[in-house]
Amino acid sequence: MRVYLFVIFTLQCYPSIGAHSKLTIDEFFNATSFQSVSLSPNGQHLLVYTRKPAWDLNSYDNSLWLYTTDGSKKELIATQYSVFMEPKWSPSGDWFFYYGNDKVTANSTDNSESYRHSTNKGSENQQKIHLYSVTSDELLSIDIGKETPSALTWSATDSSLYFAAQSTESTEDDDRLYEAEWKDVIQYRRRKPNYGSVIQRIDIKRKHGKLSVKIHSIKHVDFIVTELLFVSSEHKIVCVSYAPIIETLSEIELYAIDLRDTSSLIRLTNSKLFEYNLKLSTDGKHVFFLVYPVRLNNENFLSVQGRLYSIDLTNGHIEQWGKGFQGAVRDYSIRSEGGVFILGQLGTNVHVYTQQSVWESVSLLSGWHGSYRSISSSKSKQYSSVAVTYSSFEQPEEVYFTKDIDGLPWAKSLTHENQLLSTRDLPRVKLYRWSNPEDNRTIDGILHYPPGKFEHKNLPLFVLMHGGPTGGSLNQLQTSFDTWAPLAATEGWLVLEPNFRGSTGYGDKFIDEVLCEMLSRPGKDILAGVDSLISDGIADPTRLNIGGYSFGGFLTNWLITQTTRFNAAVSGAGASELVSLWGTTDFPTYGASFMCGLPWEVPEIYRKESIMNNLNKAQTPILISTGAKETRVPVDQSYILERSLTYLGVPVKLLLFPDEGHAFSNNPWHGKIKVREELKWLAQYDHLSSLGTEDLL
Repeated sequence: MRVYLFVIFTLQCYPSIGAHSKLTIDEFFNATSFQSVSLSPNGQHLLVYTRKPAWDLNSYDNSLWLYTTDGSKKELIATQYSVFMEPKWSPSGDWFFYYGNDKVTANSTDNSESYRHSTNKGSENQQKIHLYSVTSDELLSIDIGKETPSALTWSATDSSLYFAAQSTESTEDDDRLYEAEWKDVIQYRRRKPNYGSVIQRIDIKRKHGKLSVKIHSIKHVDFIVTELLFVSSEHKIVCVSYAPIIETLSEIELYAIDLRDTSSLIRLTNSKLFEYNLKLSTDGKHVFFLVYPVRLNNENFLSVQGRLYSIDLTNGHIEQWGKGFQGAVRDYSIRSEGGVFILGQLGTNVHVYTQQSVWESVSLLSGWHGSYRSISSSKSKQYSSVAVTYSSFEQPEEVYFTKDIDGLPWAKSLTHENQLLSTRDLPRVKLYRWSNPEDNRTIDGILHYPPGKFEHKNLPLFVLMHGGPTGGSLNQLQTSFDTWAPLAATEGWLVLEPNFRGSTGYGDKFIDEVLCEMLSRPGKDILAGVDSLISDGIADPTRLNIGGYSFGGFLTNWLITQTTRFNAAVSGAGASELVSLWGTTDFPTYGASFMCGLPWEVPEIYRKESIMNNLNKAQTPILISTGAKETRVPVDQSYILERSLTYLGVPVKLLLFPDEGHAFSNNPWHGKIKVREELKWLAQYDHLSSLGTEDLL
C-alpha cells in the first residue's frame, strides 16, 4: 500500500516524467544549420560547415569542422569562416583550402579540444587563403592581395591552385582621373574601369622547411566569377559568370579558358538558365552543373524545375541527366564508379537516387523517409562513401555517413548538434490533399497539429506559405525565420503549408500552370485548401490566419485583397506593386517570365494580378517585415503596402531590420524578433471574430 501511494505521489509531483517539454522560441532559433559537407577523396575525413547564432555578438558563428568518418576525432578548423566559399580537398586528399579572416584551428582528441592561432603577420588589408594538412596538422596562410576572392579551385596537383578576384587592371592614375571627373557620382549601367575579374594561379613550393609562393595572372574577364573548376585532361579552367543585377539569364553562363592559349574566352552554354555547382566527372572530360528552377524567357515560356546537366568539353555537347525523373533535382555528387548520386524531390520528400550513365534510368536508393538536403561522396575506385545531411518532421537535421551507399538506411550520425530538438514535444504532422474546384487539380499540403491535438477538430488555422513560387514545403525540420511551422504549431495553431501551383516536386506542368496567373492561380489553390479544411471540420472557420515570406509574402498580400475571412496576416518581403517591383529588383527576369512578359508588353496581366489595384478591398490586420537592405524584393514594396493600408484604416505595422537583405543572414536576433512579433500579432487579432466569410472576388 505504501509503495502504491508513493507512486501516486511521485506522478502528481513530477507530471513531466516521461513527457517531452514544450519547444521554446529560444530553443528553436538556437539550432545549428549545416551549410555544406565535403568528404575527402579517400572517405576518411569530412569537412562540415556549420552556422549557429552568436547572440552576444549579434552575429553568427560560421565554423568549419574536420571529422574523421570513423567518429574518433573532431577538430574546429576555423571560425568566422567565409559564407561564400566552400572548402575543397586537394587532389591527393592530404590538404584542403578554406577562405576566411580567422586563423584559428583546433587540435583535439576524442574528449578535449585545444586551440592554435596562426602566427602569420601580414597586413590587415591582405586577403588570405588557408591550406590545412590532415596528415601533419599544418596550417599555411597565403597572402593573395587586397581583393576578396570570389572563387577557388585546385589544379591537378597539391602544389598549385587557381582563384578569381575583382579586377584591378585599372591603374591608380585611371582611378584618380575618374574620381576627379565624377567624384562620388554613380553612372548607372556604366562599368567602372576595374569591373570584372582576374583569374590567377598560385604556385606553392616547399624546400628545406621554407615556403615560397608565386602568383601568376592568367586572364581578365569582364564579369564576376562565382565558380572555378580545373579540368586537367583538357588543360582548361571552367568558370561561371554572374552579374549583380540579373536582367537576362544570359549573364549567368559557363565559360572555359584554354590554358595553352589564354587569349580567347570560350562560351560553353547559351541556355538562358541559372547554372551553378560545377563538378568534374570521373573520366575527367565532362563538367556537371545544376540549373536553378527559373523559366526560360522565350516564346514558349517553358518552366523548369531544378535540373542536372553535363557538358562534354571535347565537343561541347550538353546532356540532361535524370530525364525520366518528374521531380526537382536539389543536389548531386559524383559516383566514383561513374555516374552520379542525385538528391531528388518528389512531392514533400527528398530521396537519394543514382544514375550510372546518361542513357540509363534514375534508380531510387533505399533510405529514410524525409529530406536529404546535401550530399558528398568519396573518390574510391571500389565504392563511394557518402555523407549526407538529413531531417524529417520528427528528426532535426544532422550529418550522416556510410562507407557504402547500400548502407544508407543504416548510416551513422557524425553530428549531434540538434539533439535537444528531438527531446521536445514536437507537432505531429500528416499530408493533406484537396482539389481546386476550378480544374480539379489535386494540391498537397502539410498539416502540423499542435502537440497533444493530433487529428483534433475545429482548430485555429494558420496558413504558412513557402517562397518561390518554385519552392516547396518538405518533410523536414528546419529552424528558420521563414520556415517556422513547428514553432507556430507548438503555440497552438494548426499550421497548413500548401504546395500550391508553381511548387517544385510535382512536374513541370504544375509550374507551368501559374504562367500569366502568378498570384491568382496559387491563391485559389490556397483558398480551396482552407475551404476543404473547414468542410472536413478540421479548421475553425472563425479562426483563420495567413502568412509567408518572399513569394509567400506576395501571396499573403494578394489574398487579403481577395477575401476578408482571415483574422490576421503576417507578410515578409512581399510585393505590393508588380510594375515597380520589376523596375527595382535585382532579379527582374524572374518575375517577368512568370508574368509572361514585360509591363508594357502584357499590361492586362499586370493589372489582373495587381495587389495595389485591389488593396481598397483589404480589411485584414497585417504585420509586415523586411530587411532594410533588401534588393530581391526592395524595401519600397513594404513602404507602399504600409502607407496604403494606413490610409485605408486597416491595422498595419511595419518592421524594418537594419543591414538585412533577403536572407536575413547578418543578425540572428532579427529573425527571432520577426517570428516573435508575428506570433504576437496572430494571437492579438485571432480572438476577434472574422470580418467576413465571403470572398471579395
